[in-house]
Formats: sequence, C-alpha cells, structure tokens
Amino acid sequence: MSALSWSAEAAAARDAGQPLVALESAIVTHGMPWPTNRDTVAAVEAEVRAAGAEPATIAVLEGEARIGLTAEEVAALAQHPERRKISVADLGHALATGATGGTTVAATLHLAAAAGIAVFATGGIGGVHRGAEMDWDISADLAMLARAPLITVAAGAKAILDLPRTLELLESLGVPVIGYRTDHLPAFWSRGSALPLTLRAETAGEIAESFRHHRNLGLPGGLLIANPIPAADEIPAARIAPWIDEAEEAARAEGITGKAVTPFLLDHIGRRSDGAALTANVALVRNNARLAAEIAVALATETGRLDRPGAHR
Repeated sequence: MSALSWSAEAAAARDAGQPLVALESAIVTHGMPWPTNRDTVAAVEAEVRAAGAEPATIAVLEGEARIGLTAEEVAALAQHPERRKISVADLGHALATGATGGTTVAATLHLAAAAGIAVFATGGIGGVHRGAEMDWDISADLAMLARAPLITVAAGAKAILDLPRTLELLESLGVPVIGYRTDHLPAFWSRGSALPLTLRAETAGEIAESFRHHRNLGLPGGLLIANPIPAADEIPAARIAPWIDEAEEAARAEGITGKAVTPFLLDHIGRRSDGAALTANVALVRNNARLAAEIAVALATETGRLDRPGAHR
C-alpha cells in the first residue's frame, strides 16, 4: 500500500523482523483530554517496548497514513486545531484532502493490516449503541474485526454500548471472542459482565497458536481478545451504571449524534466520576498493550510464527 508512511523506529523494527504492535490514535484526538492523551501514549508505548515488541501508533497526518509516530508528532496531533476522528470510511478522503486526525479502531485495523502488522491493542472496541433498533447506530469496528486479519486486544466493548447486542453481532459476523483468563465479557471499566464467553485462553502463546490455525484454515478476519481491566483499577458496574445513564440522557438532550456520541459520553462520565473513569481507562489501555506485546512476541517465535502472505519475519 503506497499511501503508508513509516516512522524510522517502526520501519527499523519491521526490517529487523521485530514484533510490532499497532495502536490507535482516536484516543489521542477524541478519547482523552490534554495532557493525559499524550502521556498515555508514551506510557502505552513503553509497556510494549518493555515486553519486547515495537509500538506503531497509527494516525493520519497531513494526508499521510502514518505507521508509527514520534513523541513530537503525538503532541502535535493531540493539540491540532482541526484534528478529525477518522474511521475506515473516511480514510481515502482524508488522504486526498490532506487531513490530520486520529484513527478509530476500524481505521487502525485496516491500516495495520495493510502494513502487515498482526497484533493491535486498544482500550475498548465500538459496537452496537443503545437504541440502535431506532437509529441503526452500529460502529464500523465490528465489520472491520470480521475482515482485518489481526489479533485485537481490548477490555471488551465500551460499557456505554449495548453489550448483549454487540456480542451477538460479533458472533453473527464470525469474530472469535476469546476471554483472557475470564469466562465473561469484560465491560471496559469493569472486569466482567453477565455475558458468558465460550472461548478462553490462559497464555499469550495459546492465543498466538489459535491465530495461526485461524489463518491457516483460511478463515476471514482475526481474533478479539477480551482482556479484563486489572482488579485494582476497575470501577464496579453498579457504581458506574448511573453515570452512564446520566451521560446518555445528556447526549439525547443536547442532540449529540454520530461520531460525536462516544467522545461526549466518555467526557461526561469522566467528569461525573471526578476523573476515576479516566484513570481506569489509562490503566486498561496499558494492560491491553502489555498483553498485545506478549502475543506479538509469541507470534514471532519459531513455534508460533504467523504463516501468511505479507507478514514480516
């Protein structure tokens, strides 16, 4: 894909056969306030490196699809006055018009797949929004999870969503949802929900082996690894549920729709929780990055090496 532009660090890791972990950037532009967004990227990238992989934060900068950002580029993106939230449907136009913005889970999955990266860490995926039976508000993340050949590590879907319908749609799309040392779907800020999972893995190596078989069978898409937030950092579901309800009501009252909904809800909940929700968000993203890096390293070993065209060895 000629439109890709690699940072020096990410390109060097690619050429050396070092395992890479893709990271999204919508968290920088729309998911967290300044300077927490900048500091979180630095902390997440450090987690990946500490586990033996190289981070590749993905974004669109002035019409270039970037694989890997410098610290200066992250800071500039976080404060860019016209930064956009770029999903997969926006990518072509964003490149054509010289736009700058953060890539969502869906857009990051597409670009990471084009770059030959096999593992992606995010906070929580998008999904079926509450009330979707009325407005069909369903994130493009789900369709891309069914198409992009990556392992995605997330703390489940964001708890502001309709989790039962999100899980049901993932099943309908054929996306394997594997609980990492859990039998229930995590609920982002909370370790678990009432929704049982049928697949479970205990180690990064087991996940890597599952992915190798998934690809060798010619199955489409990849795996979604549901990784619960650490117990010390979670917000119990009963505590955060009223804040979510308040945020939903506020969004309806203000007529918030489309791409603006999720950032609005996260900001509202963050303020209502006196920052506790943001602190938990940072913790779960770092936790996901650690596991993603371990999986990437397992994939790069001789026994767990990914066998697919375009994979970097």
